[in-house]
Amino acid sequence: MKNIWKAVAVGAGMMGMWAATAAHAADDMYATAVSAEGKWEVRLRGVYLDMQNNSSAVPALAVPTDAIHVNDKWIPDIDIEYFFTPHWSTELVLTYPQTQDVTVEKSALGGPTPIGSFKHLPPTLTGKYNFNPDGMYRPYFGIGVNYTLIWDVNLNVPVVNLPLTLDNHSIGVAAQVGMDVKVKDHWFANVDIKWTQIQSDVYLNTVKVSRVQLDPWLIGAGIGYRF
Repeated sequence: MKNIWKAVAVGAGMMGMWAATAAHAADDMYATAVSAEGKWEVRLRGVYLDMQNNSSAVPALAVPTDAIHVNDKWIPDIDIEYFFTPHWSTELVLTYPQTQDVTVEKSALGGPTPIGSFKHLPPTLTGKYNFNPDGMYRPYFGIGVNYTLIWDVNLNVPVVNLPLTLDNHSIGVAAQVGMDVKVKDHWFANVDIKWTQIQSDVYLNTVKVSRVQLDPWLIGAGIGYRF
């Protein structure tokens, strides 16, 4: 019986050594692959910004719920991704400052009524999990934070021409799903869908009159280069 247990112990030890060696070899293989493709990836995408436009009512102006609309539009974005491990990476998404038009769809004046515009810059940082880092098709999921700067607010109540103001920034959750498809050497095609939480209170003479939740979907496609 003792000999049997010794044999089991020796076998278990050999299996453990084999598993450790295999894991180390796999790590070495990935390190070689990463060194060939690189740990950085830069993408350029065209993105459709689809605002959700949820807003609270303004009874004094006969503005109903969800009547404040910020326009949808196409925007460019550039993102920079760094791979910490085979599966884990972080991505910073950038664009240039955007101008958005604001319309009140229904109010005491009827509608739709343009009330002005504002500028914003919405950088987003996510942590990503890459499901198939060595394959041709590389799906991923990410979650992180969006920080939107808001300035150059030029909004007014029509007719009486009273100025409206917004918060100067917004901080919220961001989430994404997407896929890289390797097309040649270091080059990838990319599709990506993000959701970001962007909101602001609306003020008339420092008094809050509404809250707007834009919470846009960003649907994009583009190319990437890994180095």
